[in-house]
Amino acid sequence: MRIPIRHIAGHLVWSTHGSVWALYRLHPGPDARDRSEEPVQGTHVPAPVRDEQLAKVTHLIRSLSGAPRLIGLCAQVDPGEIALRMIEGIEPAATAPAHGPHPWVENVEATLDLLDGQEMHRRTLWLAVPLQTATTGLQMSASLGAMWAQMSPTLGMRPAPVARREVTAYREQAARVEAALTGGIAYRPARPAEIVWMIQHAVHRGLPEPLLAEAETSDLYGGRIRQGVLRSPSYADLGQVRLQEGGIDPELDDVHDLSSAGRITRSGRTAWWRLPAASPLRRRWLQVESDAGTGYQAQLALAECPPAVSQDAADLFAQLETLDFPVDYTVDLTLVPAEKAREQVRRKKNELIDQADQYDARPTGMPASLTDAARDLGELDARLSRTSAEVEVQSVTVLTVWGPTAAVCDARARALSALLGGADYRAVRPAGLQEALFALGLPGTVRPGVVREFTQHQVSEDWALGGAFTHAEIGDPNGMFLGIDLDCGTTRPVMINVADAPKQDASASMGIVGDLGAGKSVLEKLIAEAVWARGGCAICIDRTPVREWATFARTAAQGRVQIIDAAKAEVSIDPLRMFDGPEGRHYALSYLTLQLGIGPMSTNGEVLHHAVEQAAAGDAPSMHRVLQVLEAMATSEAGKRQDAAATLAGLIRVVATHSLARMVFDPALPPVRLDASSTSDMIVITTTGLKLPPKAAFGNPDILHQQPLEALIGRAVLYLIAAIARQTAFEDPQRFTAVVLDELYWLTSSAEGTALVHEILHDGRKHGAGLIAASHDAEELGPDRGLMAYRALARTTDRERARRGLEFIGLDPSDPEMLRLVTSGLSPVGQRGREGEFLLTCPRQNTGRVKAVIPRIARITSAITTTPGRRTGTSTQPGAAAGSLVGGSIDGRPKEQIR
Repeated sequence: MRIPIRHIAGHLVWSTHGSVWALYRLHPGPDARDRSEEPVQGTHVPAPVRDEQLAKVTHLIRSLSGAPRLIGLCAQVDPGEIALRMIEGIEPAATAPAHGPHPWVENVEATLDLLDGQEMHRRTLWLAVPLQTATTGLQMSASLGAMWAQMSPTLGMRPAPVARREVTAYREQAARVEAALTGGIAYRPARPAEIVWMIQHAVHRGLPEPLLAEAETSDLYGGRIRQGVLRSPSYADLGQVRLQEGGIDPELDDVHDLSSAGRITRSGRTAWWRLPAASPLRRRWLQVESDAGTGYQAQLALAECPPAVSQDAADLFAQLETLDFPVDYTVDLTLVPAEKAREQVRRKKNELIDQADQYDARPTGMPASLTDAARDLGELDARLSRTSAEVEVQSVTVLTVWGPTAAVCDARARALSALLGGADYRAVRPAGLQEALFALGLPGTVRPGVVREFTQHQVSEDWALGGAFTHAEIGDPNGMFLGIDLDCGTTRPVMINVADAPKQDASASMGIVGDLGAGKSVLEKLIAEAVWARGGCAICIDRTPVREWATFARTAAQGRVQIIDAAKAEVSIDPLRMFDGPEGRHYALSYLTLQLGIGPMSTNGEVLHHAVEQAAAGDAPSMHRVLQVLEAMATSEAGKRQDAAATLAGLIRVVATHSLARMVFDPALPPVRLDASSTSDMIVITTTGLKLPPKAAFGNPDILHQQPLEALIGRAVLYLIAAIARQTAFEDPQRFTAVVLDELYWLTSSAEGTALVHEILHDGRKHGAGLIAASHDAEELGPDRGLMAYRALARTTDRERARRGLEFIGLDPSDPEMLRLVTSGLSPVGQRGREGEFLLTCPRQNTGRVKAVIPRIARITSAITTTPGRRTGTSTQPGAAAGSLVGGSIDGRPKEQIR
């Protein structure tokens, strides 16, 4: 194979055909300083965002001129890349765990085992623009250089160097192109190693290929100016590839005499019918043989587009992502200005008039196709006349599929043709043009004249509707491996990193909404486990009677967990014993005024304040000591203060003797250790047994005072629990802390719980903390739910709740397709393998459909699910490393795609 590249200078390519190209990478993502110039678009976007994206693409097309070329390539992703992204940003542990491997190492290894052998890729977009110069000398120099490039391999000589002035001139031309691109889609100049990777990718389709991640950071393959001329390294090794259209696959063709069959693959002189092989017309693929092996590719040309298509179904290139195999595409564009295009339209109108006159003389009359053609030309003329900035896009589109064998490649080509046929597009695999269409996707090649017959004519806006510039990405660039992107037919991992959000000036809080059994608790547990395994801390308030979070924490974070059980009273949450100085006095006084229902500015409030101050000043401050101080005041004071002290002592004694208040007033219990960095990474506070007053009671003091003692104690103890969570979360801003609240409606039904949610949502980012909350309805997340940067919506069968959930994640609640997806398309009840499906929105405002993955690690799978009679761990062998998709497998995920 002859490589079309002579020299590479930065992002400029001198081809062997006498042309010079500037190559740009579109949607490049964060640069070396982790900065990105554009928001990341998800698979599901609101209509205004879609219209804005369409306007940007239309502007980009109108700003270009000549014959640019768009190349969309599916870069292979190695599981090692995912592993590197999982450990990115994690500081090495100072000390290794006492028993077994590091918990995050277990997660990384489980992810590697899960993704091993999966076909993974990421879509990359490249724009190649041919540069034109009006200087005759430069044109002559390019032509002579191209001629010499054709002859030099035969003579064993290197390509002719390029003068410095020529490089400078073309760089100025490229700067003008970049000025036209500014303001549209984000881009950056391609690197020399990336340009070479584009060729390597083309010849390694169906085989293990060089990784784009390595080319993105490589400094190789670039030319340098020395002694006034540009000199480049040799690219000859890239062309050590054999291309054979319709090459014989022994497994498919059942060729027994390989020595005889080899002659047809080498020279084509042996008649194909004399060999036990299929007809060349049936072998419509390209056999590519390199040092890495032999791969098979099929090139499909778009031969016909529907005359009219709705905006919702026009995203042809976006629909390619729904296939369960990757598809590359090359779109060779010719942009014709409006005035010139209108002249061509008028010429075609005249031809139609002549044809109509000829048909009038026939008895059959004029066919209906002429009327339709006249109508289409009239509409095209009107749209071209609307603005002088309009252009006609004449495009040649080539779609490429591949496989390790010819049978796989052929099956994929047929599947792609069927998909396009269902959308009224016609794609053909032209025999004899496979190599020409293959070369069209290489940087620096000119369009062969034989492919001109596949040209499609559209105005800029209609072409932009096809979604060729669409780039969808879900999740964060790194972090924990959460699951699989269900909007992509192949395996595409999804990662989130809530701990990194405060460093990116975003909220680390997450809200999860869904029905009972939709997977909200499992998702929270996966995130909480990842937080502590990556070096953070998780504080979980568990209200379930079965104490599911305590059970999960004991196994997932064994040896690094602290359980605070309000009903069993095994530890003390006495604020004077937990907090030092003013903080302890503040929480103690606030707890007692709340528990006793007294005003802080009354006589009782003043006496209580004095008792708390005196108890805190002693050698062993405690709430029990406050009771002793009040009893002493009841005998030593006189008048109202004596009566108040006696009354307060009696009320506190009633509370202190209750079992639910033992953890506050029993001095024999060991105090809770709040220094999570040295004692535990996971703190679980179980509130089973605590009762709260009804929500209606908080608005009426009379009703509130009539509540049972258990409810009043529960309300006051909840305040202390909230204080523990708040103090621990905000203690060390350098260490991320996640406050996990399941079934949030129980907590936000009280003023104390609502205050905790409010404070973490408003101030958590500054202190390196975030709230992970789940509820059955978006409204139960509270009035400040809009501050949550991470949002997940699970199955919600009630249509009104589904609408509120869609509005919560930023999608159109009136969209019938999205409403159907949420009510019946996410984790349908009774369908095994469909558990754990969510619509996920991240801080970059990218929304997509994700299936959560439970890593098959024994300490996680043994207690993460709460389905009665079925636990994930029951079918998992201890120590297993592979992962499961919440009861399913990657290969068994649903193929239904909702756009």
